[in-house]
Amino acid sequence: MLILTGTARRRISLKSDAVYFPTVILTPRTRNWFSIALALVAGFALRGWLITSFSQVAGDALNYGDLAKNLVLHRTYGYSTVGGAVRPTLIRLPGYPLFLAACFRIFGVEHYTAVIRIQAFIDMASCILIAGTVRRWLGARAGRAALWLACLCPFTADYAAAPMTETLSIFCISLAFAAFARLRDNPRSVGALIAFTFAVSYGALLRPDNVLLGVTVLPALLYTLTQRKGLKTALAYTSAIALVAVIPFAIWAARNQRTFHVFQPLAPRYANDVNEPAWLGFNRWVATWCVDFASTSEVYWVINDGRLDPAVLPDRAYDSPQQRTETLQLIKDYNTTTSLSPELDERFGNLAHQRAHSHPLRTYLLLPAARLANMWLRPRTEMLPIDLRWWDYADDPGGTKFAAAYGALNALYLLLALLGLVRALRKHAPAWLLVPLITFVALRCALLLTLETSEPRYTLECFPMVFAFAAALFARFSAAPHAQPYAP
Repeated sequence: MLILTGTARRRISLKSDAVYFPTVILTPRTRNWFSIALALVAGFALRGWLITSFSQVAGDALNYGDLAKNLVLHRTYGYSTVGGAVRPTLIRLPGYPLFLAACFRIFGVEHYTAVIRIQAFIDMASCILIAGTVRRWLGARAGRAALWLACLCPFTADYAAAPMTETLSIFCISLAFAAFARLRDNPRSVGALIAFTFAVSYGALLRPDNVLLGVTVLPALLYTLTQRKGLKTALAYTSAIALVAVIPFAIWAARNQRTFHVFQPLAPRYANDVNEPAWLGFNRWVATWCVDFASTSEVYWVINDGRLDPAVLPDRAYDSPQQRTETLQLIKDYNTTTSLSPELDERFGNLAHQRAHSHPLRTYLLLPAARLANMWLRPRTEMLPIDLRWWDYADDPGGTKFAAAYGALNALYLLLALLGLVRALRKHAPAWLLVPLITFVALRCALLLTLETSEPRYTLECFPMVFAFAAALFARFSAAPHAQPYAP
């Protein structure tokens, strides 16, 4: 709000004329709302540009879309077959296909443009929720910083331009922590209770790894309510939330038991349907050398879908000339049919066993750590028209430079988060939110260490925490330990 004072005016005489200029006073409240409005405008502009320039509907997006289309047209949760029939499946949780199905029913089947635009608004809602949570935690100044960091982050915004689970997953995580912060202040808030339960349940219904959200925030809520209401009331409260949150998974498990005669409350680890092999031997072999996202795309995703190019394998895929010969022969045998068989999978498994037995430290510690580091630090260009092997400068100098700059921006966000976390710890930031934020990141990193491949998008669910930690750099902490800071 601009306050134009009538009494405090400045008189300037120009010859015989007198011109009066009103003094413009920006109050702290005005500056606050102006900063918020500007951040939101910048955030929408960034997402609009990304949607216009780099929207993608391919790969997993089409798989989710097929499930949604069959829900709308045939009321069957399954994939289309060559003959036009629908084959029921359980390899994907129904959370995101249900969202797509709702969009298809309203805007038309396979109207992905509408889906992407809705996701842009959902992503901006996540930014607002993160900022609101940080404001409750560290004050208004830190809340504004979190809003700017979230709105201008291209890595999370990029996924709003693709029909995939990331945008909704980040929203559920942001909503869960925002509702948790609200319930901490007002346990009787019905809206916060509904939002908390929805976020925990639907977040896990989007992706099975989002179960970690409930594992993190439910104990935090139990602890907080125990301090305020006593253990008995807190247990009853959180137990009721957990019971309601698992109802969709009970329905999903019952459907899978009825359709496939198996107990599957989530989704298979290797996304294989009933009676489909998981190809454990091949997966174990990949885990003995894979580090970067390029290997994931060029080898792991190609299996049973095309020929393997042995030239893309790094030198660490071989421990000896003899092993190299054995590996190349195995790939050659696969390429004759471009389809894994139990015999080929067993040979991959034997090769993996040899390598793991010879180098257990590398296989079970160094490589998982390297994959995790790659997921956090790799330039996040997978949604942009940049070559997977962005480091090959001679092939695409411009792409290499852009990827390096993008990687530097990602590193800057992580550095700010690390410095902010250190400052929050040193300044005794309120533990009621600091502890669950750290716990979620730690649990997710521990889960990612178990993966055989590297996919940078799996760390995006931690970016609400990145924004919150980085915002701590801008907080005005109270001198008294554990006091709630506030800055207008």
